[in-house]
Amino acid sequence: LYTPREFSLLMSLYFSNFAKDMGRILSIDFGRRRCGIAVTDPLRIVASGLATVATAQLNDFVANYVRAEDVDLIVVGEPRDMHGNPSESTRYLKPAMARLRKVLPDMEIVSFDERFTSVLAHRAMLDGGLGKMARRDKALVDEISATIILNDYLQSRAYQERK
Repeated sequence: LYTPREFSLLMSLYFSNFAKDMGRILSIDFGRRRCGIAVTDPLRIVASGLATVATAQLNDFVANYVRAEDVDLIVVGEPRDMHGNPSESTRYLKPAMARLRKVLPDMEIVSFDERFTSVLAHRAMLDGGLGKMARRDKALVDEISATIILNDYLQSRAYQERK
């Protein structure tokens, strides 16, 4: 058995070594005007909203973030219709992903189903008690949507099989 102090030291050593081997996962809720961005903590336990950026500045923002933080993977929300088919918005997303891959050629970038994330984001804002004006903030909706995409990805079979 360990004393509380020894146990605390042991756990901090274990998790600090564990965290060194893992980079963050960043997610993007792509939009024609704005993109919501979310990121995990270094242990990939919690996804948090990071920012909302203009689509024109997306590549610069992501490249700067990847230089500053250890990021292993980028997950981009893939718009789909009710039947799981690519939606009309996909035609804007594919060229944007290609540009991002050019800027970050060594970064793994995957797409992940983003159906209902905007609806869920609005619901989360309502459940969280945000006022009417705050719920109209489309940038906040995009950031929350990116967080939902990332949480869904972390819970998905695709992520579980990567571990």
